[in-house]
Amino acid sequence: MSKKLRPETIVVSAGRPEVSPDGDINPAISMNSTFHAGGPIGYGRSGNSTWSALEEAISALEGGQTVSFSSGIAATNAVFSLLPRGSVITASKHSYTGTMSLLAGLAESGRAEVRYVDISDTKEVIAALPGTNLLWIESPTNPGMEVADIPTLIKAAKAAGAGVGVDNTFATPLLQKPLELGADISLHSVTKYLAGHSDLIMGSISSNDPALITRLIESRRLSGAIPGPFEAWLALRGIRTLAVRFERAQANAMELAKRLSDHPAIERVRYPGLPTDPHHEMAKSFMKGFGAIVCVEVKGGPDAADKACASSELVTYATSLGGVETLWERRHRWSSEAPTIPYNLVRISVGIESVEDIWADIDQALRKSQA
Repeated sequence: MSKKLRPETIVVSAGRPEVSPDGDINPAISMNSTFHAGGPIGYGRSGNSTWSALEEAISALEGGQTVSFSSGIAATNAVFSLLPRGSVITASKHSYTGTMSLLAGLAESGRAEVRYVDISDTKEVIAALPGTNLLWIESPTNPGMEVADIPTLIKAAKAAGAGVGVDNTFATPLLQKPLELGADISLHSVTKYLAGHSDLIMGSISSNDPALITRLIESRRLSGAIPGPFEAWLALRGIRTLAVRFERAQANAMELAKRLSDHPAIERVRYPGLPTDPHHEMAKSFMKGFGAIVCVEVKGGPDAADKACASSELVTYATSLGGVETLWERRHRWSSEAPTIPYNLVRISVGIESVEDIWADIDQALRKSQA
């Protein structure tokens, strides 16, 4: 079709095989490590038609060419590996713990200087940009839920000669498109919302820079960080329902955030969809929604937060996020969590169940935590 399709249609239509009489409507799972000579692939570490179908779909959503990886952290590592030794990375002090560990390793080994900033403090970020090679933005942050002024920061980084990468996992392309705002990279843990069923691990990087894409493909090939074809097929199937899943989860998150704001066991709710949230106006200015992650600080400290998580019956006490089921956990049960994240903070990945059932379970668990 010549008409530009909306995201809700793209998730269903992109990455399909070419139309032919009795042709497949879905791509096949290419279980091959070896190919006949004479073609562009040559060997299974260099390409796979099932990866290509998934990459086509993500590319259509993000607005750039996509390279898939074996995991989100493999994708992040591929980006950092392209930086020359001695590079300066300016990054959020609150980010996914895997990213934080990678950055710490780069700094400790002397491969890079890392400048940690409050990504929601635009003046602080801009002040750190001189000499920066890569500005790494995560927004909303995990699990602080801070929101960066992505349009302004991208412009400032470009003016300072820095590249810009955005971890778009929490927001998804349904809420923000970093490449359209001028970023060089938009990264996903495909494991999360894109695949959406807590049954695979995968990552992706999208970019409008052909030279960068070529380098990322070579990095994937040489590191061996390739996705499995079956996982790629599952991820593409998950993308088909991304719009309806995310719409329901986001609506549930908004309702839960409102109710949790008045709960006697809660000290603070972190969700940019609430008008009272300090990041609400910023998120509203350029995002198309507020996402499906709600973070709360439980009265009584970490012991009470742990007790609440262990007392749920419907809500699953587990790490990760973005699946159809509601998950929660106290983030500081992981020693790698940033020390500036409150020790009583619980991250809730809101699923697509009945919001009344989710609420009833969270409410009873929180009440038990205070007993």
